[in-house]
Amino acid sequence: MADQVHLDSVWRQFCAALAEAGEVLARPATPTAPIDQAEGLRYLSRLTRTALNMLVDSADPDFPRLFMLCDDRIKIGADNPDNIYQQCVVSPDRTYRITGKRNTVPYFSIGSKANRYATDGTMVSTGELEFADMEFGADGSFEVIVSRERHPGNWLPMAEDTSLLIVRQTFDDKRTQIAADVQVERIGSGPATPAVLTPAAIEGQLTGAAQSVRGTANTFANWSEWFKGQSNAIYNGDQQVFWKAGGDPNIWYGHLHFDLAPGEALVIEAQPPECRMWNFQIDNWWMESLDHVHQKVWVNGSQARYEADGSVVVVCADADPGFGNWIDLAGHRSGTGLWRWIGASEYPVPRCRVISLD
Repeated sequence: MADQVHLDSVWRQFCAALAEAGEVLARPATPTAPIDQAEGLRYLSRLTRTALNMLVDSADPDFPRLFMLCDDRIKIGADNPDNIYQQCVVSPDRTYRITGKRNTVPYFSIGSKANRYATDGTMVSTGELEFADMEFGADGSFEVIVSRERHPGNWLPMAEDTSLLIVRQTFDDKRTQIAADVQVERIGSGPATPAVLTPAAIEGQLTGAAQSVRGTANTFANWSEWFKGQSNAIYNGDQQVFWKAGGDPNIWYGHLHFDLAPGEALVIEAQPPECRMWNFQIDNWWMESLDHVHQKVWVNGSQARYEADGSVVVVCADADPGFGNWIDLAGHRSGTGLWRWIGASEYPVPRCRVISLD
């Protein structure tokens, strides 16, 4: 019969390309402790899951699908335990409408991005919008138009290379505050039903997914190596680098690498400026947040205990030392971490020191 194909070679090519991401485990600077290598293997499996979701199952910009980029298991780029992250693949040739209700989440932002993680490790912002910039109905409802052409009301711009929307919702307490309801739809011109899948389409999607896994893994491995050059201190880096990787321009990012001997703890001291929110988290070498469901591996401005002068002390240790705000190292002797000032009037750099608890 005509038009018969066999695509087993495409699958083999995908598996071979995906296997190349494993090179990140053998980089000279990559830790070889069993916990770091085991977490690295798991990390690659997680990146594969989210890449396939984004680039295969949620890849049609004519039928936008808002999906979770990170959750309590899939973790990327120092994901914030106080956040819900959602993404949506879009095309700059289309127009979209985002509708929803704000509810009680205190911080909410939408960014349009040019996603180039698979090629050069960047995700440059092409537009930003947050609650403070938006108009709402009496019941807290909202509508946002996403397009290249300016629209009245709440408008999120796209550029000629926009390919993704990122929704961030940040909580003081996820247990008590209610996330915003969010829906995305294409409006205006476009097909009525999704196109029939072709061999060329699925081959391109799988190729993109493998490239995304490799690119993402190497991007954040590069970052960890940078931070390691200033170990046990906040990394003195250009914020533009973090924003170009998909970070929120309203946030100052204070990354760090820690390296502790048995019995040592990392003490971080800061004087919070006037700001909307702040938090600190501990991460592994792969820049995954640690298990924030079962362990106390982060603290935010609403949870923290403050000193008499308004300063805050955070202590990263194996067990609660009885002073400051304890962060559980969760079996790690080394790794990374991140301090965020959100909507701050200034950006004081927290001070770090290593102490012995023996």
